[in-house]
Amino acid sequence: MVISEVSEKYGLTQDALRYYERVGLIPPVPRKPNGIRDYDDYSCGWVEFIHCMRNAGIPVEVLVEYVQLYQQGSKTKEARKDLLREELKRLDDRIAKLQATKERLVYKIENYDEFDKS
Repeated sequence: MVISEVSEKYGLTQDALRYYERVGLIPPVPRKPNGIRDYDDYSCGWVEFIHCMRNAGIPVEVLVEYVQLYQQGSKTKEARKDLLREELKRLDDRIAKLQATKERLVYKIENYDEFDKS
């Protein structure tokens, strides 16, 4: 798949895809003889994974570290799992805070007339 197709498929700009590769968020994408990126299933899997993780708010630096560990092979399996566990904990904490905020907003909306006497 060429970059425009991957861009459309995942809802990312072509610049974002180039950035992902340049900073090491995804492993180098194979290229055609003319130099055009040729995203295969492996590359698309990485794009989807990184896009999902970025949407969850996981920092670029953490994801770059994860990719680097992955590229070092199975000897880094536990380090990668630990990194993912840390991010899951952070995500759970964020979700709990967002849920509390949501509950407060729902309460305020449901009782708005009592709070606003003007």
